Amino acid sequence: MKKLSIFVCALVLSLSFMLAGCGTTSSNVIRLNEVTHSIFYAPLYVAINNDYFEEEGLTVELTNGGGADKSMAAILSNEADIGLMGPEAAIYVVSEGAQNSPVIFGQLTKRDGSFLMSKTPDPDFEWSDLKGKEIIGGRRGGVPAMVLQYVLEQNGLKPGDEIGGNVDTKLNLEHAFNMVTAAFEASTDSYCTMFEPTASEYEALEKGYIVASVGQASGEIPYTAFMAKEDYLKNNQEKIEKFLTAVMKGYYYIMNNSLDDVAKALEPSFAGTSLESIKKAVESYKMIDAWNNTPVMNANALDKLQTIMVDAGYLDAKVAFSDLVDNSIAMKVMEKFNS
Repeated sequence: MKKLSIFVCALVLSLSFMLAGCGTTSSNVIRLNEVTHSIFYAPLYVAINNDYFEEEGLTVELTNGGGADKSMAAILSNEADIGLMGPEAAIYVVSEGAQNSPVIFGQLTKRDGSFLMSKTPDPDFEWSDLKGKEIIGGRRGGVPAMVLQYVLEQNGLKPGDEIGGNVDTKLNLEHAFNMVTAAFEASTDSYCTMFEPTASEYEALEKGYIVASVGQASGEIPYTAFMAKEDYLKNNQEKIEKFLTAVMKGYYYIMNNSLDDVAKALEPSFAGTSLESIKKAVESYKMIDAWNNTPVMNANALDKLQTIMVDAGYLDAKVAFSDLVDNSIAMKVMEKFNS
């Protein structure tokens, strides 16, 4: 079985044990590290810009990890309190038997948020059209790459490093997440996956064209979630409850207001991105039903993700749901909204 090398995590594990304390801070500050910055995480940014965290008595300090390995490293080394990233990062760490491991306490997105981009318009695109083609799909072992592999296989394609033998579609996983677009621009006939608003901006500039939604093709999986180390979660229950409450306020704002209003609420988080691009991105994600309507993670959905990981060759055995997820705070939050 292939194993993902999250070498940053391995390096900081011993450090995290030395730095680990009670996990409690006396302030109202939450240091949040996001895996990347994307409108895919719109409920979070609406919560920030509409002062929903402030309403809950919290201040969120947001940093960008630039990859799940780096975001996980920030949590393990106590540089961040909470991480927003794919559940696979926690699965890898827990599967290695780490002490004070990360615990998933809230889900944000429920399907892949990337869109397949072509160099030319293709309104009649079928996934089978990718036979004999190259797709630039991000980092090995990351959820975007694994879900893309799953979709290709579900459509009768056999992806691999190079076309030949039993491989009929090249899946290029040699580029970091934030370098995929540059690799796509440098190529002549490749496809790639992009998140919004980049995908719509590339289309507007006629540099690439959206031909399919990976998330629609894959179905529901817990794609992005909030997580923290065991000790932090244990000692900051009220803080976490307020945090999730603010995020859910952001979700409901998006679902209950016009695209114009939502775009204006997101605009401060996306300087340099036009309101039209933000609106189109929000519309795209609403269209594919990207956001979870509850922070409570479903055990069957997580099991599907782990099946994809095992089949892709990056996980030897599944990790028990109870070792990865604590839904207790999320359930308490939803009781307030549903009452």
